[in-house]
Amino acid sequence: MEFKWLNEGEIVKKDNRIEIKAPAQTDFFCGSIDECEEGILPESLCNAPFYYTEIEGDFILKVKVSHGFKDTYDSASVMVMKDMNCWAKCCFELTDFGTHAAVSVVTKGDSDDANGCNLEGDTAWLQVCRVGNNFAFHYSMDGKNFYMMRYFHLPVDPIVKVGLLAQAPVGNGGIRVYEDLSIRKTTVKNIRAGK
Repeated sequence: MEFKWLNEGEIVKKDNRIEIKAPAQTDFFCGSIDECEEGILPESLCNAPFYYTEIEGDFILKVKVSHGFKDTYDSASVMVMKDMNCWAKCCFELTDFGTHAAVSVVTKGDSDDANGCNLEGDTAWLQVCRVGNNFAFHYSMDGKNFYMMRYFHLPVDPIVKVGLLAQAPVGNGGIRVYEDLSIRKTTVKNIRAGK
């Protein structure tokens, strides 16, 4: 498969391992900034490096991710995209609650933000499945048993961009590691179960 860049970044590839550097203050999030007394609200940024390929029809993407969890919202993510106003990402992220968690964002104009399960350690597997214009994000600790974090609809075209996203929305950036990436053109029988 041929991969391209949106917001070209620094990459190192060796065997089944891909390292992408997340530059400081980089993210994908489209929303208005509201005032609040405490806490960090995401800025509207679409400047994180996205290393993607284009896939037509149904597929399963699976990848093992890890990173250093230094700053709030640091994440190694996977993303599916129609355009800058229609996309979704599945993240292994350092949350603003100090946890390592499976987090998802779905954007149809404005972005939402949903923290999923807290996960132990610095490594997890992420998966995205497509069936028509329905998608599901899954996480796994062992690469075999996957659990749904989100099921959603995106009004996309038959061909979508899908790939690896490295973000550091409020921090100084760092290396995001992706291992054993696989993309299979297949239709899952149960999108919620991811198989």
